[in-house]
Amino acid sequence: MSTSDSTTAAAILPLVGGPANVLTVAHCMTRLRLGLRDPGLVDEPGLRALPAVLGLVADGGSYQIVLGPGTVARVTPAFEALLANAPAPLAPHGPASATSPDGAAPGAAGPTDPTAAHGTEPATAADRLALRGAELKAARSRRNATPLKLFLRRIADVFVPLIPALIGCGVIAGLNGLLINLGVLRGLTPALTAIASGFMALIAVFVGHNTAKVFGGTPVLGGAVAAVVVYAGVAKVTVLGVTLAPGQGGVLGALAAALLGTYVEKWCRGWVPPTLDVLLTPTLTVLLTGLVTLYALMYAAGELSAAIGTAAAWLLSTTGAFAGLVLGALFLPLVMLGLHQALIPIHTTLIEQQGYTVLLPVLAMAGAGQVGAAVAVYVRLRHDTSLRTTIRSALPAGLLGVGEPLIYGVSLPLGRPFVTACAGGAAGGAFIGFFSMLGDRVGSTAIGPSGLALFPLLSGNRGLAVTAAVYAGGLLTGYTVGFAATYFFGLGGIRDDGLDGGLGSEPPARRAEQAAV
Repeated sequence: MSTSDSTTAAAILPLVGGPANVLTVAHCMTRLRLGLRDPGLVDEPGLRALPAVLGLVADGGSYQIVLGPGTVARVTPAFEALLANAPAPLAPHGPASATSPDGAAPGAAGPTDPTAAHGTEPATAADRLALRGAELKAARSRRNATPLKLFLRRIADVFVPLIPALIGCGVIAGLNGLLINLGVLRGLTPALTAIASGFMALIAVFVGHNTAKVFGGTPVLGGAVAAVVVYAGVAKVTVLGVTLAPGQGGVLGALAAALLGTYVEKWCRGWVPPTLDVLLTPTLTVLLTGLVTLYALMYAAGELSAAIGTAAAWLLSTTGAFAGLVLGALFLPLVMLGLHQALIPIHTTLIEQQGYTVLLPVLAMAGAGQVGAAVAVYVRLRHDTSLRTTIRSALPAGLLGVGEPLIYGVSLPLGRPFVTACAGGAAGGAFIGFFSMLGDRVGSTAIGPSGLALFPLLSGNRGLAVTAAVYAGGLLTGYTVGFAATYFFGLGGIRDDGLDGGLGSEPPARRAEQAAV
């Protein structure tokens, strides 16, 4: 852990309300995810001013600080260490004088009132766009707080912690495949195969453990019932005249088994006497859930998993260009609606079945469209130094697949550039889909990275060179169409200070609403 990482963690902590305001800490590939007691204590302008912070996302139950791949994995332990060493608060919410009547710290600007830190309308176009982005994010968070979307977010929380292992094993699998194709280091490739495949062989257990943890059960019991799915002995079990196969149902079966186990455990704890709880509750949880898993869930989940694999292969091989166009165009709107979470189990199922997911490279084209759109804004609004500075700082992360700074700092607040960026994603997706129709499938051996960062994880049916060439062609298509669509159609009526001339005199909330439309 470097000094700069510790410094970043130390700078973030007071800006999110201090140790007393932090309930939970976690991280994914790019974001530090905090559960906060009072989100109104967050000083968003202060966080945005930190050099390491690429963006902010207030997403329902968590407050997410975008730090980028690698950085977030180093800053999170430093942040947790600061919390562990912090003195205990005097009261759950701190002294009464520490907050204003609306719950915000004196002088701090909450995420839903970005103007508080300025006192007046922000002076530069970049500040005004940041204000629009904050308002749009707050509105999106409110819209996404529905039971379905909250459930999908919890499903995503099951799989997100698995991404580092998926990436590590995926890179090793790609390297191993390259060595096998070249016919070199033949004595090493069996060992690499074992290393790359070990995690995937037991991924159902990790899914079960995380499912129980996320949904309020005992994690080890979730892992225990999910382990039934991959146990070799299930080959001796016959259901309706059909012999089960180890791994049948895959991660979907493990997810369903652990969910059921969590509810069985909670049911048992509601009536089992405390003196017998430690004996009966885990026994009944594993027994009842295990039987249902063997005699119902494994078969049903196996059929569903097979259908997903067949549908994905048919979709791109038969309607490839059209399917790629639709998926590439709609992925960012799905993200805005919070529905992209449902794709994570599908990706994982495809990786488990086929060794790679053919959907992720297509969806990654949405980020390419964002990059092209941002470059067009940079070129067209050449006199707007503040906005160009924002784009320059966010563009490297966008090229590596971290799109939040460009989305919330540039394209979405401006309105039309977000739409033209989606057009770039559609073009890139159609490019990859077209080659899928020709038989050149492009897949990813892991989920998480996109953009240029996806190259080490690429896999396909025609060799690494062809796969990388098709993916690179898709990226270039997305960049080019996103740039052209934005340059010629996405900035009409927008002045060189970055604001829509027709909206310049409107209040910030009204301008954000019109920009979103």
